[in-house]
Amino acid sequence: MTTEKALNNNIAKDLSKTNYFIEGIDFYLEKTFSVFTAWHHLKRGYCCNNGCRHCPYGFKKDTL
Repeated sequence: MTTEKALNNNIAKDLSKTNYFIEGIDFYLEKTFSVFTAWHHLKRGYCCNNGCRHCPYGFKKDTL
């Protein structure tokens, strides 16, 4: 893991205690959907295994 990536991961984990999402940082709107950013996933601190578009953990959902 690069130094910058490790730093961002540590900062995100420290901020995971916040109970609110900031549009443009944690998510953005795409039509009627909220799309979570990689930053949001890092703040959460774990992979949900749903194949999210911006998954920083590298999980890819199998496609048929």
